[in-house]
Amino acid sequence: MSDTPSLPFDDIRSRATALSGEPLRVAVVHPVSTSSLKGALDAARLGIIIPILIGPEDKIRAAAKAGELDIDGTELVPTAHSHAAASKAVEWVRNGRANAVMKGALHTNELMEAIVKRDKGLRTDRRMSHVFLLETSGYHKPILISDGAINIAPDLPAKRWITQNAIDAARAIGIEQPKVAILSATEEVDPVIPSTLDAAALCKMAERGQIKGGLLDGPLAFDLAVSPDAVTAKGLTSPVAGDADVLIVPTLEAGNMLAKQLDYLAGASAAGIVLGASVPIILTSRADTAEERLASCAFAALVSNWYQSVS
Repeated sequence: MSDTPSLPFDDIRSRATALSGEPLRVAVVHPVSTSSLKGALDAARLGIIIPILIGPEDKIRAAAKAGELDIDGTELVPTAHSHAAASKAVEWVRNGRANAVMKGALHTNELMEAIVKRDKGLRTDRRMSHVFLLETSGYHKPILISDGAINIAPDLPAKRWITQNAIDAARAIGIEQPKVAILSATEEVDPVIPSTLDAAALCKMAERGQIKGGLLDGPLAFDLAVSPDAVTAKGLTSPVAGDADVLIVPTLEAGNMLAKQLDYLAGASAAGIVLGASVPIILTSRADTAEERLASCAFAALVSNWYQSVS
């Protein structure tokens, strides 16, 4: 038995490195910090992506120098500033020169502004949504949380796509039938709490085939979604409760706080991507480590490969 300790997302990285075919060509937007640059280069070293560095050349080279990173031989597309880098990345995807986008050291809204443009962006008929993938010693398996970064106060149609995108992401990383908990503050359908009505409607939509590939239950409070002890104590019968793979949150604030609480207080490692665009968007926090950015690249590669396999 190996004495080497496992690292967060070992399985995700191993799956991504085992994929056949050419690695993802990733337009890395404004990688002017050492961590944003290192995450992309580490993924390239493992054969997961082929990075295309887009942004101010002097700042990118300064970040490489500060981190003692070798970018010789890596394609670099100079732009004047971060706004121009985001637009250029979208242009390269639309022209077929890149098949994923990765956020570097810029604000999420700055990157997404270029991506969501109706005429020159990367829209599809799906609603775009963000999926966190987290691993923590406090839970027995990886868990996905959506949406904590894109949709602020989604209505029911938006939640339908948020749920479908998250199910697809879970299936892409090898979860055959994801158990999906639609979160609220209670397991009871209460007209005073709108998120419980949405949860019930989403479950019925899944029964009718409007959401496919997952096993849904909700509304569920967080403890019921992840704790078998809570399920026993409250006497709930559910095929999802206590063993959820996916948590669908009612609002962006709820998802963002939940993911970051797990990250900072429970020692979780987090990866993150946006689905629903024409290509995966690797969307991480500017505070994320290079290792988490590498995991996000692996996550995106698996999702891209899965979509190609089912199309």
